[in-house]
Amino acid sequence: MATRQGALDRAAAHFDDGSFKALLTDLVAFPSTSQEAGAEDALHSYLTDAITPWVERLGFTAVIHANPLDGFGPILTATRIEDPALPTVLLYGHGDTVRGLPEQWRAGLDPWTLTEEGDRWYGRGTADNKGQHALNLAALEAVIAERGGELGFNVKLVLEMAEERGSKGLKDFVAQNAELLAADVLIASDGPRVDPGTPTIAVGTRGTFHFDLVVKLREGGVHSGHWGGLTRDPAIILAHALASMMDRNGKVLVRGILPPSLPNSVRAVLDGCPLGGGGDAAKIDPGWGEPGLSPAEKIYGWNSLIVLSMISGRPENPVNAVAPDARAHCQIRYTVDSDPALFTDAIRTHLDGAGFPEVAVEASFIRMPASRTDVDHPWVRWAQASLAESLGKRVQIIPNSSGGLPGDVFVDHLGVPLVWVPHSYNGCKQHGPDEHLLIAPAREGLLGFAGMWWDLGEGGTPGRV
Repeated sequence: MATRQGALDRAAAHFDDGSFKALLTDLVAFPSTSQEAGAEDALHSYLTDAITPWVERLGFTAVIHANPLDGFGPILTATRIEDPALPTVLLYGHGDTVRGLPEQWRAGLDPWTLTEEGDRWYGRGTADNKGQHALNLAALEAVIAERGGELGFNVKLVLEMAEERGSKGLKDFVAQNAELLAADVLIASDGPRVDPGTPTIAVGTRGTFHFDLVVKLREGGVHSGHWGGLTRDPAIILAHALASMMDRNGKVLVRGILPPSLPNSVRAVLDGCPLGGGGDAAKIDPGWGEPGLSPAEKIYGWNSLIVLSMISGRPENPVNAVAPDARAHCQIRYTVDSDPALFTDAIRTHLDGAGFPEVAVEASFIRMPASRTDVDHPWVRWAQASLAESLGKRVQIIPNSSGGLPGDVFVDHLGVPLVWVPHSYNGCKQHGPDEHLLIAPAREGLLGFAGMWWDLGEGGTPGRV
């Protein structure tokens, strides 16, 4: 007789006997970076040679579509419909990765070769995002096997190959295929847990707003001996302008780019939320950021201002000159509680008031909008209960992940609630050398999703008895 525990046992056996590791090894071997020219064939091959045969074996009908925007990777859709009257879940993932950067990985590691060391699987895409969507599909396979070829619900899959380029084309694609992709809920995986040992549900993502601060004083540099101390230095002016925007301890002083307050629902769900596990990638500086907020509130409930890059003169080959200009590229990570349409004017007003009219605000744009589902949405709480039953652990809900994901695309065009269940952690080095997936959380992720897929077929889901 098919049982929930039987499904979990199948998932555990698939992981413990090395089958999942072998599968992930094959997926990592595709050099499917979307950030480097010449990788176009690998982007297509990942979908045609790895994903399509797999999902077709699971009873899906798969189609690979050209991206609506020229020059960006293809998009796969796959549908498995048992009965239109049953609940329908939308799965999402991305098979593209950032640059491989093989020259930066430490000795013995290669980005396109899965290597196990201790509690880690190294390889590009292990954490972002091949390992994560592979776990969810493997869990689905375990439940199909336990139920003798059935699920008791419908599944639709979207797998894009341009997420690491800002998911270009995805919004247009989903808008054009809203009927094809219609679903009751999005349940998918990307990003990190709040810490490695805490199963996590994120119900949205922070958005990313970019802008340049530019000081241009003259057409060319002037001799530092003849003019140093007599003419204005754009780098110094820019440094002071930035200092006027954020104090020594990281408090943002441009209050117009922050939420008006921390919503009570956000504060409540983050009460006692753990945060950490960055490993050797970074550390939490307790005194940095918005005063009065906990670390979890700062990263999941508030906005941050970051200087991504600064330049003046020629750092790689300095000359004895007062530079003609200086530029900083900045980013605001923002929640849905603030309006990015007001950011540029707020920055301009602040700079003028602080005495920096010569500092221009240029090239401002939203790279990825913010999104959020209510933390108490029935689908969110259903997923939390299912995961807790499978894993025997407290499951932390957060109002949004700290990074960016295209959740807004699915909210805007499909109207689905968002249930992101990440399998990684914030020290995985996903955008640098030595990217890795922790083995223990990966195994938990497989079991957690097997339990959710089982429960979906049992009835009792939101809107169904």
